[in-house]
Amino acid sequence: MIRAAVVGAAGYIGGELLRLLIGHPEVEVVGAVSSRFPGRRVDGVHPNLRSATDLLFCSADEVDECDTVFLATPHRAAMTQIDRWIGQAKQVIDLTGDFRLDDTEVYRRHYGTEHAAPRLLGDFVPGIPELHRERLGTADLVSVPGCMAVAGVLALHPLVTRGLIEPTAVRFDARTGSSGSGATAGTANLHAERSGAMRVFAPTGHRHEAEISRHLGIPVTMTATGVEAVRGVQTIGHATLRPGVDKAAVRRAFREQYRNEPFVRLVAHQRGTFRYPEPKILLGSNFCDVGYAVDEEAGRLVTIAALDNLMKGGAGNAVQCLNIRMGRPETLGLSFPGLHPL
Repeated sequence: MIRAAVVGAAGYIGGELLRLLIGHPEVEVVGAVSSRFPGRRVDGVHPNLRSATDLLFCSADEVDECDTVFLATPHRAAMTQIDRWIGQAKQVIDLTGDFRLDDTEVYRRHYGTEHAAPRLLGDFVPGIPELHRERLGTADLVSVPGCMAVAGVLALHPLVTRGLIEPTAVRFDARTGSSGSGATAGTANLHAERSGAMRVFAPTGHRHEAEISRHLGIPVTMTATGVEAVRGVQTIGHATLRPGVDKAAVRRAFREQYRNEPFVRLVAHQRGTFRYPEPKILLGSNFCDVGYAVDEEAGRLVTIAALDNLMKGGAGNAVQCLNIRMGRPETLGLSFPGLHPL
């Protein structure tokens, strides 16, 4: 059995990690660390886990040596604790923004502070199995990208690697549900303020821009909007096709790239209610659906990607990386397909 601990276990990402790991046939959860609720039952904070576990939240000092530690702490906290967890676990999977960027100046610009452990930035392997599966097979330090970054990268990766789009700035419009703000979000996330709103919270300079640029090697801009949904992310990318690239070439690129990927599905139908990627039907699943639309006359490409921000955009992606590193089947514990209708 893989002995795993979750740090920041009382948050939304932490709760999803516990849900997945408790149900994982080859994982034993040996610690659910919370600085707010030590000694309290896990199912008191995550009521969906009632009868699934008798775990109690614990302090960091109560965690024994283990195989894997998942860090689901607030941003900027993981980098101050990383030395401790590297010494305590064989593998550390970080779900915060602390090790997603490999440049200290880019990090400072997007997170507004100096990095506390710059020597480790180059040691973390990005937690995107579709791009880094071979490296993840031996990675002891993994950094899971942000939810909108995962969606944006997977939507463009087949086209960038084949040189089908102009290497000029790609523009993303991204939408995210309220759970992306975390379990301790402030007054802006009160139901009275969020309900019915479509709030542009990052018209420019969103930190996921830097992540997408890092992984694809092209300039990216993003506008991010909070919508009324609780879970889910959808990104709309706007790019220019190279001369001579048609709709058939775009479709072929997606099919070739993702035909053997267990958690990426091409969705680009001519008709139907769900003919493009839609987050609603992905809730609770580890899938990222990608699609596109092409205006051949104008040379314009629109990509659409959707995922559950707490799953393929967080905890599910992390467990997928765990499976790869530990030599388990990649889909183990992650087969839930989502619900419809919902």
